[in-house]
Amino acid sequence: MINKILITFLIVDFLFVNTGGLFLTIVLVFKPGMTNILPTSSNAAITLLLQNTPLTVALVNAALIVITFLSSIPGAILAKKPIFLRITSWLTLSCALLSLGVGLDIWYSTLQTSHNLGVLWAQQSPLEQSLLQQQFQCCGYSNSTSPPFIIDNFCSSTATAAMAPGCVGPFSGFANSFLDIVFTSVFGAVAVDGILFLCTLVVLKDRAQRERYRLIDEKSGLRGI
Repeated sequence: MINKILITFLIVDFLFVNTGGLFLTIVLVFKPGMTNILPTSSNAAITLLLQNTPLTVALVNAALIVITFLSSIPGAILAKKPIFLRITSWLTLSCALLSLGVGLDIWYSTLQTSHNLGVLWAQQSPLEQSLLQQQFQCCGYSNSTSPPFIIDNFCSSTATAAMAPGCVGPFSGFANSFLDIVFTSVFGAVAVDGILFLCTLVVLKDRAQRERYRLIDEKSGLRGI
């Protein structure tokens, strides 16, 4: 007879390992190129944001997800050895807590975007500030004088810069859109982690009950189910 509980567990387990694959793909695609990408007026903002995204934590989380998935395979096969599924449940909980921590940290940063980007702006070289100005068609961060704008193709003079908006508005809007996608994706992974954790507990309970009924039948002299 088909065990619907186990099939549900396997489906969720497959979704779970896919979240790890997603994290790993993002890290492998973006992290190696962060030191090699030449910023331009079209990619300056996204490059800067990616450089300050916790890709190393994402890599650790991806590795933990893969380890958890590998522990679930013998757990699904070996019904009489619950130790594997117990390990899976604890590892899944660890993945959920790690992802939740990352997601909450990114979400909290969106509440202070203007301040955080102001600090980040001040840390950039004049060339990088100029590229951001050209990308967002703005001059300076708060305005053209605070901090002073960088002379470039868009902010070509003091008079031109004075009429242009500061970069805080468009830069913050761009950053918030990017970070919203990131932390929403992370929270989605947390939801999958939570569902897998519950499914693991259900499988453990179902197997314990089946074993209990089998022992009762044996004592009663009946054939096992």
